[in-house]
Amino acid sequence: MRSLTFILSAASVLTAAAAANVPAERHAMHNSFIDSQHLWGIRGGEASSSPSSPPGSSAHDGAAAKNERSTTTKKSLSSLTSPTSKILDSVHAGGASPEDTAFIGAANSNALPSLQRSQKTLADTTTLQRDVTNNNIRSSSEAPLPVATNQQNLAEAVEEMMAQRKQLEMEIERSSEQHAQDEQNNNDDDMSTTPTKKGPLKILFLSSDTGGGHRASAEALANQFQRLYPGTTYDLLDIWSDIDSSWPYNSIKDAYKSMSASPWKWRTLYHVSNTAVYAKFADLHSYYMNEGMIREKIEEYNPDVVVSVHPTMNYIPLFSIRKVAEKFDKEIPFFTVVTDFGSGHCTWFNKDVDRMYLASDPIKAIAQKRGGVPDEKIVMSGLPIRYDFAAQADAMGDRTTDEGKAHQQKIREELNIDPNKKMILVMGGGEGVGSLSSIVNELYAKLRTQGVDATICVVCGRNEQLKGDLETRCWDTVVSQSLNSYASLKSRVVTKLLSAHASRSRRIQAALDRAAAKAAKGRDVAEVPGNVDVIPLGFVKNMAEYMVAADVLVSKAGPGTIAEAAAVGLPIMVTSHLPGQEAGNVDIVLDGGFGDYCEDPETIALEIACWLQDSQLLDVMSKKAQAVGHPHAAEEIAQDIGDATHDFMEKNKK
Repeated sequence: MRSLTFILSAASVLTAAAAANVPAERHAMHNSFIDSQHLWGIRGGEASSSPSSPPGSSAHDGAAAKNERSTTTKKSLSSLTSPTSKILDSVHAGGASPEDTAFIGAANSNALPSLQRSQKTLADTTTLQRDVTNNNIRSSSEAPLPVATNQQNLAEAVEEMMAQRKQLEMEIERSSEQHAQDEQNNNDDDMSTTPTKKGPLKILFLSSDTGGGHRASAEALANQFQRLYPGTTYDLLDIWSDIDSSWPYNSIKDAYKSMSASPWKWRTLYHVSNTAVYAKFADLHSYYMNEGMIREKIEEYNPDVVVSVHPTMNYIPLFSIRKVAEKFDKEIPFFTVVTDFGSGHCTWFNKDVDRMYLASDPIKAIAQKRGGVPDEKIVMSGLPIRYDFAAQADAMGDRTTDEGKAHQQKIREELNIDPNKKMILVMGGGEGVGSLSSIVNELYAKLRTQGVDATICVVCGRNEQLKGDLETRCWDTVVSQSLNSYASLKSRVVTKLLSAHASRSRRIQAALDRAAAKAAKGRDVAEVPGNVDVIPLGFVKNMAEYMVAADVLVSKAGPGTIAEAAAVGLPIMVTSHLPGQEAGNVDIVLDGGFGDYCEDPETIALEIACWLQDSQLLDVMSKKAQAVGHPHAAEEIAQDIGDATHDFMEKNKK
């Protein structure tokens, strides 16, 4: 653009020069114009600001060699295409729409208009040529050109300008082609950083608050739908609570809270209901009792797409949505996103849905065996988790590298956690339940006696009583009452045979055997006690930052929690699980080699103390966690569902 502007400026000066008959000055200006081309690298100027191929790609290198881009231009283009650029950070900062400068994609919005402005300038140059041909050019004083010689000099200048014009046309054509190629490369290489050009969607999620994971998955997906398809609206329908249903459907949430607090009740209910006979009976009963009301509720919303994130909402709602589609004479796709990790109830798997998103190979095996779901309907996606984890995973990268450790230190400082100590994050769910108090006591005692400097952050959730107790607890008394029994760490054949889960990884067991042998020789008590802090936390909203800051997570076997930890490469100690439903999640951790399962607080503390004193073991576990993690699962699922839904909407128009 600067070169084109220079042409028009040169034309005005040349007109005056012709009147004064100063060809030497015109020649100097021509040289200055050539120098400006060399300075800006690409003739056509601002056309070079369009997004380029990612640095390092063959398209980017070829364009750089061909157009001689300046170093500054390369850096600015690299910042637009880098997957860990400030563009990602800007979305995390809260960009809400394409007009918002913090929204992803806003930085690329000036590329095409710059080409259009260049083309407009060429049109102005064409007008200049026509005016010269018709002898309509006037000097700055509007006086006619006095002599033929001056007209001849001006004609020669215009010829040179037209030669430059042709070259500019060629450069702009190449820039336009490069712009189109760059757009394609950006879509292929970094789909997650640019909202689509497709229209908004009206989405209906089916879920229930039987555990926090279902709603969390729906909200993670909704966030990505709104980011990828600006203007999208969504609603969450609990088909059992939001209609005037009868018993037992209207008491499902209360029954869940009661039975999940009693493991033997939950185990009985889960295994009895997880049969084909029971599932068929439940479908028939719920159909006759509730289908009409469910259909009316769905009709009120009239969605473009329905997404189920709950196991009890994949049969009757699918039947209802097909009836609604017939009434409105349009196709409404139905997708299931399974929010269990290692095992799942048979009611998840309906082979008639349009597509099913699964997080692991064990879940896929169940879907095919129990539900008969065909391969073409299965998408291996990972578990949808909050975007904060994707942003942190991108910013940190591999936590075992120097860059990853530097990011961890930075986050710890932001959270006011000592960056020079190890950090253990202890969680017990939103209600802060479980044997948290005993686990924290044993962790404090073992870390202090073994000389490990550490910070223990305890997420108490809504349990204000536990939070207050931890703030006033006498920790010296805790140490004096603690025992030191390392026998439970040793590998035992009988224990392996009786366990319902997979066994520890060989690498972890080897480290524990060494710790037990060291303790047997009386070398388990440090001469200098460890400096241990306990920080009780309430209900935490920035969990991604705390998981990045931690070295080890201690938690129950919730599928979402395990997926979040794996996304940021965090080793995990699983302390409890719901029978049946969460049992497979424990095996995901054990088979993956990034953690262990233990229910005894003392053994938990001894093993974690062993981990924290073996940096190589922590690095191995972290890498294995990253191999299981899918931090961008939510946006990949949303992209796939959104594109498929738009295909259905296009068919409905025909």
